[in-house]
Amino acid sequence: MISFLQDLKYLFKRFVLIANVLPTVFGFFIAWRYYQVSFVDYLVPFILLIIGSGLLVAGALACNNWLEADVDKLMERTKNRPTVTGSMSLRSVLWIGLSLSFAGQLLLLFINFEVAVYGWIGWFTYVVVYTIWTKRRVTWNTHIGSLSGAVTPLMGWAVIEPAFHVIPLSLFLIMFLWQMPHTYAIAIRKYDDYKRSGLKMLPVVKGFKTTVSRTSIYIALLIFVPFMINDRNVFFYILLSLLNILWLIIAGKGFRTNNIKKWADQLFISSLVYLTSVYTLYIIFI
Repeated sequence: MISFLQDLKYLFKRFVLIANVLPTVFGFFIAWRYYQVSFVDYLVPFILLIIGSGLLVAGALACNNWLEADVDKLMERTKNRPTVTGSMSLRSVLWIGLSLSFAGQLLLLFINFEVAVYGWIGWFTYVVVYTIWTKRRVTWNTHIGSLSGAVTPLMGWAVIEPAFHVIPLSLFLIMFLWQMPHTYAIAIRKYDDYKRSGLKMLPVVKGFKTTVSRTSIYIALLIFVPFMINDRNVFFYILLSLLNILWLIIAGKGFRTNNIKKWADQLFISSLVYLTSVYTLYIIFI
């Protein structure tokens, strides 16, 4: 049983699973505060959201493992996945992935059609467009992966009201832009793995200088996103601007560093602090 649970941990990429479900939960709570609705009235949809999004993400990650079993054998960071160790057959992993994806999509559909559509967009772009079509071919595969993650707050918001609203759309843009520096940091930290695997990650194909430049551009663009929202508390704009500037300063250090991997570690950690802080500020001030 312990061995099986360990396999599931690696199959579902535990921290990646949590990191994709949390923005969905945050999206729900931001909408809940904004519309000031009764939480009790949305308790069942909220439970369905957590379970459904969790199953859908887990299914997508399992399908990703199945599709990349050949590549995972070449990378140190993925050597413990059951598709590499052989503790699970590829057929079993595929069935797990498809079954969980279907179950998760069905639960989201029980909430409403819009939530299910966002879930489907996230799953399809990650499994098909990102993993199958672009990850082995082009460096802009990161943009596709970012699109998949960016729909998560829209799912949470759409539980309460349609997400065609400036607040969830700003969260979508923040998630999209944030994921580029975050992913580039991972790609630099695991540079040798990605080079060995042949996956078309930007640092491997274009080099570190280009990666640092693009990282700075995406973080700079984040500065403008909160100003899409009108009539919020002035501290909302000040604090978010300070967060963006501080993160941009950290990114800018990459132009002068003599240790690019140490810089990538700093960028990675600061990306987690940044995103957590952004969602906290949205919940407080929206």
